[in-house]
Amino acid sequence: MTWTRGFCEANGVRVHYVRTGGAKPPVVLLHGLIGSGASWAPLARALENEFDVIMPDARGHGDSSAPARGYRYDDLADDVVGLVRGLDLARPILLGHSMGGMTAAVVASRHAEWLRALVLVDPTFLSPERQREVHASDVAGEHRRLLELAKSELVAKARARHPHRSLEILEAQADARSKTKLAAFDVLTPPNPDYREIVRAIGVPALLVIGDDPVVTREMAAELRGINPRLDVEQIENAGHGLPFDRPDRLGHVVRGFFARLGDRVVHHRGDC
Repeated sequence: MTWTRGFCEANGVRVHYVRTGGAKPPVVLLHGLIGSGASWAPLARALENEFDVIMPDARGHGDSSAPARGYRYDDLADDVVGLVRGLDLARPILLGHSMGGMTAAVVASRHAEWLRALVLVDPTFLSPERQREVHASDVAGEHRRLLELAKSELVAKARARHPHRSLEILEAQADARSKTKLAAFDVLTPPNPDYREIVRAIGVPALLVIGDDPVVTREMAAELRGINPRLDVEQIENAGHGLPFDRPDRLGHVVRGFFARLGDRVVHHRGDC
């Protein structure tokens, strides 16, 4: 089946998305900072036979519009709510990685009544001290410098750093970086939402997936499991924070297993903006 591309006006932003389509339960995949919907292609292929997979570009990323301001997690969560409503998605499953994981968690903590389930792939659950450290780092400056490189140079640098990642993923990440606006880095400005309070408020079945060297440590995962018994935890070996790119095959297996345990499926009537 041919995937489609489209745009949806959501929360004042023209959100670009890629969609696998079909009258199937919807799954919305939310990427991390310097990512794009296209970065999810390997996972989308693993899910498309059973699900209608929607892969939006966050504001300031990919082919979505880039307003001058509004890059905090509340803004990103409101964009997702607008997209879900604009596409008329019935009880979607939200799956997010890193920045997208925190965004998905914020949405789930506020709108459990119209979500089917939640998957958090090493979300940016950072302590206040760690937030300040990340914000004070040169990550935005590094991005500015890398924007001066050609795509082939970006791919070569990424391949040297992550030789086990596929060329498809490396090229998708290079494209995503080249389209990420500097304003998007405002999401790193403290304070982030209180992730413990967010997890406590999640009222749908949820899965937390982490790798070997995650942002969310095993100790944090155990604490969060104690805060909310709806939260299951899976750890994938030989994967860092970028586990959707390090082990997309294993992530697909874990996610499909979680979806299978959800039981009843809601078939969605396809909508378009």
